[in-house]
Amino acid sequence: MNNIILLIMTFFWLLLIFYSILTLSGVWYRITFRKPKKLEVYPSVALLIPAHNEGIVLEDTLRAMARLVYKGKLDIYVLDDNSQDNTAEIAQEFSEVFSRIHYIPVPVSDPSGKSRVLNYGLSISSSDYFIVYDADNEPETDALQLLVEVAEQTKKAAGAVGYVKTKNAHVNTLTRMIGLEFQVFQLLMQCGRWKFLGLGSLAGTNMLLRRSVLAELGGYDVHALAEDAELTVRLSAKGYVLPVVPTSRTWEQEPELLKTFIKQRTRWLTGNIYLLEKSFKDITHWKGKTFFLSMQHVLTYLLFVIVLLFSDVFFIMSVFGMELPNMNAPLLMLWFMSYIVYTAQLLSALVVDKNVSLKNVLFIFIMYFTYAQLFIILLIRSFSVYLWSRIRGETIAWDKTKRFKGGS
Repeated sequence: MNNIILLIMTFFWLLLIFYSILTLSGVWYRITFRKPKKLEVYPSVALLIPAHNEGIVLEDTLRAMARLVYKGKLDIYVLDDNSQDNTAEIAQEFSEVFSRIHYIPVPVSDPSGKSRVLNYGLSISSSDYFIVYDADNEPETDALQLLVEVAEQTKKAAGAVGYVKTKNAHVNTLTRMIGLEFQVFQLLMQCGRWKFLGLGSLAGTNMLLRRSVLAELGGYDVHALAEDAELTVRLSAKGYVLPVVPTSRTWEQEPELLKTFIKQRTRWLTGNIYLLEKSFKDITHWKGKTFFLSMQHVLTYLLFVIVLLFSDVFFIMSVFGMELPNMNAPLLMLWFMSYIVYTAQLLSALVVDKNVSLKNVLFIFIMYFTYAQLFIILLIRSFSVYLWSRIRGETIAWDKTKRFKGGS
């Protein structure tokens, strides 16, 4: 037992050091980032919006898309995936007013999901680049142009990725905590990892890709529920990079109900478990810098949850005066340091995003005890869903995130 705990603690400290380095790298990248130089010629871009029953948010989205400023040729495609609400009506109204907005009904086929819709959108469009926005997104006017400028001026760039902000963070405790989590993810996994390791990752939205590169990779994997993470690994395995552009920002709606949040994150985590299994079968996922992406999945979806559980157990045992294992190591420190580092990351994200307020700081101090613990439940649920689907030989159906009215 002592050897097992020592091994866990060694891994834990290495993980703390690594994430601390990423935090510092992310902070440095953010405060030193400068806008890219203008281009002499701007390449053509197809903007793809997968849409399934998005009538409640689509009007605001298309208004934001119409305001985009881009010096090159831009076509915006609303890819209607068998919507049963007024999605088609709204998209067609905008297409009649704005010549660069096009309504495209997507034929029904299996498997369903975002990857299939994006592949169809690529098949009916032509451009040098394409950019993906979810149907609830409202990008800032210069978001697209900044991504193109960075992609064109970065060697071996497959595209570029921007920032995602939460537009309904003020609605309730859940949306505020999701917004804070997103700030940390983008500080560490985006800016920090790009600065420290030269690795960017697709975030599912506000992401620009070179069409020729995706054609080389054979398009999107239609079985991937986390199509952004899966494509990131394949791009990295081919030697391409994805520079991060923190000044390219889009605002999106996050789940306002716990039930909606659990369904969304179960899909995300299940998709990452699929990627984890795929990585174990493909040696190219463990070569060069791609090794760090694959290791991140192992750490996040296998080992991190074990460390989190152990830290919780030691904390609870200490609170109730129970005897801890007899070791020459401060086991309570395992919990204490995980809380300190987690909180420090959140505070760092607040500062660099210029989002410091008393309310946000108070939320940060309780997030480890509440929001972070949800991921133990989510991982158990996701593994159960994935294993059950594998046993039954079924494809896990795509589950669209519910939208909410007035979330901006």
